Amino acid sequence: MAYKQLKLWFDGDLAVLLADKLIAVDVNIDKDAFVHIATQELEDLELKARVEHIAEALWQHLPFPYEETVSKLVAILGPENEKETGMFKEYYWVMPIAKLVEKYGLDCFERSINAIYEITKRNTGEYTIRPYLEKYPIKTLEVMLQWSRDTNKHVRRLSSEGVRPRLPWASKLDQFIQDPSPILPILDNLKDDPSKYVQKSVANCINDILKDNLEIGKRLIEDWVPDATKERWWIIKHALRNLVKADDGWAKTILS
Repeated sequence: MAYKQLKLWFDGDLAVLLADKLIAVDVNIDKDAFVHIATQELEDLELKARVEHIAEALWQHLPFPYEETVSKLVAILGPENEKETGMFKEYYWVMPIAKLVEKYGLDCFERSINAIYEITKRNTGEYTIRPYLEKYPIKTLEVMLQWSRDTNKHVRRLSSEGVRPRLPWASKLDQFIQDPSPILPILDNLKDDPSKYVQKSVANCINDILKDNLEIGKRLIEDWVPDATKERWWIIKHALRNLVKADDGWAKTILS
């Protein structure tokens, strides 16, 4: 994928790519009609709108019940991403699939959660999971707690990134802005994660917590300090970066 603005990759070529992948697994899709609808008025749209527009075209041209549609889409995902990078550079084309699951899968919890699990191994489910946290908070948090122990680093990252109260480019999760306590067991499972990719997500999640619930965030970090590993110290330092910039005495004491 040569360099160009990410939104520009969501174009006619991407629509053709999706159609060809579906045809390759014996899905009967009207390729020409799909590409035509997927590319109408695309040039005037920004990234998120382009992704949603193509997702909508997919939904219209896969005339199956949702569970069958999502099974066919999961079938084209291909090999998992073994690296900590590449979710957008190599697997950008998965984003309309994630958007389709986000928009149309809320009434099929188990099938959709399994799809998000597979999607995030290639691209990311951090935006897709949020409506499920809002509609099914208890069930979804139980799943994400399990994901925090998964062998796949992308899945572990999703368990913290998806619950971030103030995830950039996503709607806020007001329930965790009001009380982040339900997500603390997930962070605790990840506090010594060996993957820098996961560590950064955990630190960013704690940084979000500190913005709205300073005392809860402080207690979490204080509980982690006594037997902190080098991985945990990296998380703590990164989580406290804004407080350090603000010359916060408590944060400076923690890191001294």
